Amino acid sequence: MTDMSNQSAASRDSASWFLASARDRLAGLLDPGSFVEFLPPSERVRSPHLALFDLPAAFDDGMVVGRGRLDGQGVLAAAQEGQFMGGTFAEVSGAKLIGLLRAARDNPDLPRTVLLLLDSGGVRLQEANAGELAVAEVMRAIIEARSAGVAVIALVGGRAGAFGGAGLTAATCSRIVISEQGRLGVTGPEVIETNQGVEEFDSQDKALVWGVTGGRTRRLIGGSDAYALDTMAGFREAAVSLLGNPSPFDLRTLQAEQDRLAARQQRLGACDSPAALWATLGVPDPGAARDMDDEAFAALAATVKGTDHDAR
Repeated sequence: MTDMSNQSAASRDSASWFLASARDRLAGLLDPGSFVEFLPPSERVRSPHLALFDLPAAFDDGMVVGRGRLDGQGVLAAAQEGQFMGGTFAEVSGAKLIGLLRAARDNPDLPRTVLLLLDSGGVRLQEANAGELAVAEVMRAIIEARSAGVAVIALVGGRAGAFGGAGLTAATCSRIVISEQGRLGVTGPEVIETNQGVEEFDSQDKALVWGVTGGRTRRLIGGSDAYALDTMAGFREAAVSLLGNPSPFDLRTLQAEQDRLAARQQRLGACDSPAALWATLGVPDPGAARDMDDEAFAALAATVKGTDHDAR
């Protein structure tokens, strides 16, 4: 874990998003010195449950929430700490995020954009019921915020990815930014292997895991709206490109999303490998595309039909 406060601007911009902590991501993403944390470390907002399992608690329960500026525009932001219990959703961390989203919904004096820096494997098993409820209330709060004209943008590129409740949360957002290192889905590779066997999905096959859930595939199939380089500057540029586009939620949005998913299933449902999926999408050389650098891939993704086919 690095402390970005003493780094030069160039060094901060080039730092890896994947390797950074939640607080360093906020410092690298937002305008310098603009972030003001709600419930800061001095408040010591810990989980009341972990001591029952002889597990250490974190002073912020792995969730940082507050407000700041991005490219001069006011935003609210929440960042999950993937290095604390896998960034899992639980009672306290969930309540902090729900409160932020409800504040955005109810207070017209607050910024009309919420950035969710997701880095989570899902629900914290030690707080299963509270965690499941938290995810449900987070999704409700996102929909209510969007219905009130608030843009909710998910940024995915951390070590834990965005699985389980985090994957569902991302899918509820207005827009999604993802990097090559990001992974996004509902059921994680280890869970699939445990329940269906290694023959169904080998969680140790990293090429398979990233080929199915990784950022490049998600971008190609239309599962994300912007592709970011794995740097602070890369995520900042991608997030800025989506500002000012709230994508409010209504019945038409839901119907368009259902149509999009049905079309994706019809087009890609028969694919039995990542290479077959990419080829079906029209990528001329899937092997070469997998190995190209980020700038070249971003240019390729912009030419692939369907990458921007999302509910508007």
